[in-house]
Amino acid sequence: MNTGRLAGIILIVASILILIAAVAVLGTQLFSEESATAGGQMLGLVMVFLFVVVPIAAVGVYLLVRGQAEEEKMSQARLERDLLNMVLTQGKVSFAEVALELSLTRSEVEDIVRDLVGKQLFTGAVNWNDGILYSKEASQLKKDHLCPNCGGELTLAGKGVIVCPYCGAEVFLHLD
Repeated sequence: MNTGRLAGIILIVASILILIAAVAVLGTQLFSEESATAGGQMLGLVMVFLFVVVPIAAVGVYLLVRGQAEEEKMSQARLERDLLNMVLTQGKVSFAEVALELSLTRSEVEDIVRDLVGKQLFTGAVNWNDGILYSKEASQLKKDHLCPNCGGELTLAGKGVIVCPYCGAEVFLHLD
């Protein structure tokens, strides 16, 4: 659990405990002879609620929601890292293998690959039709000019994306 979510939960619980304590204290004073009037005690309870409980609970809810959003981003980053590690260690991996390993659908794997390409974190080739990822360093692709899918000759031009004229595989390069 990340710290934002934990802090949010703690603040929400603290605000509930403060409200319960305020009700208990004012409730016991209501029946005592020396205490203020019922209207005064009710005003005190409303003030505690508005100026103590609500602000603490609001900050707690904000931290809880923000912590959940951070957790979702961290989960996505873990998936991206795992996918990159699979491609780098195996050299060639199918979308089906990635989907099975990461418990995702093929569509989700394709979205992650597109996201990694957009962030320029993936260098290699993608055969979208067959659903295969190839890991190949940009320097190697620039050196041999061959498609990692079919071995056809590539013409290196464009803005980091090369489509093999023979098989249609897309090769992604980091342009330095």
